Amino acid sequence: MIDSQLASFFDFETYHLQLAFVGTIVILALWLPRLVSRREPTAPPLMLLFAGAVTFLLPGFSPLPDPNDAPVIWERVSEMAVIVALFGAGMRIDEVGDLRRWVPAIRLLAVAMPLTIVAVAFLGAGLAGLSVAGAILLGAVLAPTDPVLASDVQVGPPHEGEERPVRFALTTEAGLNDGLAFPFVYLALFVAAEGLAPWDWGLEWVGVDVLYKIIVGGLAGWAGGRMLGLVLFNFPRNAVLAETGSGVIALAGVFLCYGSTELVEGYGFIAVAVMGFTLRRVEKEHEFHRRLHDFSEAIEHGLTAVLLVTFGSVLPLILADLSWAHAGIALILILVIRPLAGWVSLWRAGLPGKDRLFVATYGVRGIGSIYYLAYAASHGDITEQSDLWAIVAIAILLSTMLHGFTAGWAMDRLKKD
Repeated sequence: MIDSQLASFFDFETYHLQLAFVGTIVILALWLPRLVSRREPTAPPLMLLFAGAVTFLLPGFSPLPDPNDAPVIWERVSEMAVIVALFGAGMRIDEVGDLRRWVPAIRLLAVAMPLTIVAVAFLGAGLAGLSVAGAILLGAVLAPTDPVLASDVQVGPPHEGEERPVRFALTTEAGLNDGLAFPFVYLALFVAAEGLAPWDWGLEWVGVDVLYKIIVGGLAGWAGGRMLGLVLFNFPRNAVLAETGSGVIALAGVFLCYGSTELVEGYGFIAVAVMGFTLRRVEKEHEFHRRLHDFSEAIEHGLTAVLLVTFGSVLPLILADLSWAHAGIALILILVIRPLAGWVSLWRAGLPGKDRLFVATYGVRGIGSIYYLAYAASHGDITEQSDLWAIVAIAILLSTMLHGFTAGWAMDRLKKD
């Protein structure tokens, strides 16, 4: 009788267990490294590993379903994390500088990213036997670097400086390449739907998906940043929101900018990154920029932590389809393709050899890759989802481990030089 009453009283609901699971993993991932080091914890790989280990031992415990079965959910959750992170990346840039300062970032975007897409596409077709559409999509999905998981190697908060060329290049690259990878995702969707026949869809792809959407995204971000700057700092003059309001209004502005840009078919990712950069130029010495950055960064890291734990929890499902070819593609991307593409793109870019090597090496893969693959799976007919998810998952896991555990040490070495 007592046993049955206790069983009835402790009626564990899966939802509550999942909440406790997420909270426990995040705390452990942040706390355990402190037992061995005083350095800022490298939590992302631990969140993935701990969550994966738990759900491997307790199948069916994941808070979200397998992305192969429910890509829309993963698209929406990762989208929120990416847009907040991109806005924060734009907000971190204190000084614009001259064109020479931007040369490394421009080279990484214009040379390294296309080279990475082409190389990964060839690997996907050659090693994993992907179709042309699947190979292009794999290249596009794995091309962007992550603005959240690479925080150890990016510039510091507003008014703190820490904008040496290495950090500046990696921050600006991560802030813009999420949006610039989108045309290649659409290219893969065109090939999947209509075949390798650019005479049928090439003009639309170049005119709309490459030119129109990029230009509209940039203009919408600039306009959004200027308008939000007026609301925060200039009107009404006798009671400006920057003096009295919280950072939540800026978050609302980010959502407004992203949503309105997408409504007019522009790239919202580009818009929110440009918005953050533009807003930072308005009353640039005002202390509100630091408060706004800290507010958005807290939301950014909270969303990312939840997403990493949930993604880690489905790793046992996704990696059930993992093959040596999948793992090989991920390793070649991280250890060969990105370093070589980055090194080539930074030739005569004004960086010393050690800085050039560091920038070429530290291109972390993460949340953006989850979003792009989920977006493609929910908007097109992708027949090789399980292979693509396996490659992307192992690439994110290996990248967060290799880059996450070594970034702090590498930055210390650069500071000594």
